[in-house]
Amino acid sequence: MSWPEGSATGVGSLPGTDIAEAVRTVLGELPDLPYLPELPARGPGAEMIGRTGGLLVDLPVELYAARWRVTARPGLDARRTADLLERDLDTLTDQADGYSGALKVQAAGPWTMAASVELPVGGVLLRDPGAVRELTASLAEGLTRHLDDLRRRVPGARLVLQLDEPSLPAVLAGRVATESGFGTIRAVEASTATELLGSLIAAVAVPVVVHCCAPDAPVALMRSAGAAAVGLDLALATDLDPIGEAVDAGLGLFAGALSTTAGGAGPDASAAATRIRQLWNKLGFPLADLPKRVVVTPACGLAGASPAAARAIITATREAARRLLDEAYS
Repeated sequence: MSWPEGSATGVGSLPGTDIAEAVRTVLGELPDLPYLPELPARGPGAEMIGRTGGLLVDLPVELYAARWRVTARPGLDARRTADLLERDLDTLTDQADGYSGALKVQAAGPWTMAASVELPVGGVLLRDPGAVRELTASLAEGLTRHLDDLRRRVPGARLVLQLDEPSLPAVLAGRVATESGFGTIRAVEASTATELLGSLIAAVAVPVVVHCCAPDAPVALMRSAGAAAVGLDLALATDLDPIGEAVDAGLGLFAGALSTTAGGAGPDASAAATRIRQLWNKLGFPLADLPKRVVVTPACGLAGASPAAARAIITATREAARRLLDEAYS
C-alpha cells in the first residue's frame, strides 16, 4: 500500500468556503493520508463535476441551465473553475511545504462524468460511445498533467488518486435518464466499463482508489480495471463476497464507517472500529492484516455537514483507525 498502516482519510468534500482552513484541518487531523479538500459551497466549478470538467484537455465545458455541457471553446465558467483549482493548489503548496508521505487527490471517474456532462446538442455524453471514449482520453491526459503539477508543488508526496464513480451502478444497470426524463440510456456492458476505466487507471500511473457510495457498487469491476483499492459505504455493502475477493487479490479497502448525516450523539470512533473489525472477521482475514489493508473514512463527503460536525467526524475517523492499529498489535 502507498499509505502507512492504520491510516485514515476523508472522501473529498468539506463544508465552507475557506480553502486555507480546510487544508490546515486535513493536514492536521489526517497526517497519514491527507487529501486536497473540495469545497462545493464556493459554487459552480468547485463541486465534483465542474471541478473535474476543468481538468479535461481539449474538451471545454460550460454551465448551461444548471447542467455542465461540452462547448466549442473555454469561457467564463472554465476560467472560474481554473481559478478555484489554482487557489487550492497554491494553498496546498504553501501549507504542505516540506511534507513527505502519501497525499490523495480526487476527481470524478469517466463513467460518472459521462452520465453527468451533456453534449452540445443535448443529452448526456453517455448516449454516444465515441464521445465517452473521447472524454476518457481527455480526462486521462488532464489527470496526468494535474498529478505532474502536484509532484512539482509537493515533491515529497506519494500521490494517490481517488476516482469517484457514484453513477457507475446506474450506468451498468441502464438507469441513467434520457434528456426528456421519460426514458433511460441503454446499459453499458461491464466489459466496456472495465476497459475504459482501466485505460484511465493505467494512464495516470499512480495508485488509484475507485470510490462508489452506492448499494450496488461494482467491486469486481473496479478490481478488474486495476484499482489499488476500493472505497465503499459500509452501511450499504451487503454483498461481502466481492469485497473479500478484492482484498484477497491484494486490494486495499477504504472503509466508510462513519455516518455523514446529523443525528444521534455524534460520531463514535469505537463503534466505527467495531463495525470494521466485524466486517473483517466475516471476510475471514487475520486481524493483524487489517490496518495494513484498510483505510478508515467517513461514509461519504462532508459538504453537507456543519464545520463543527465535519471536524468531529474527521477526528473520530482518525481515532477509529488508531484503535484498529492498536488492536492488531495488542
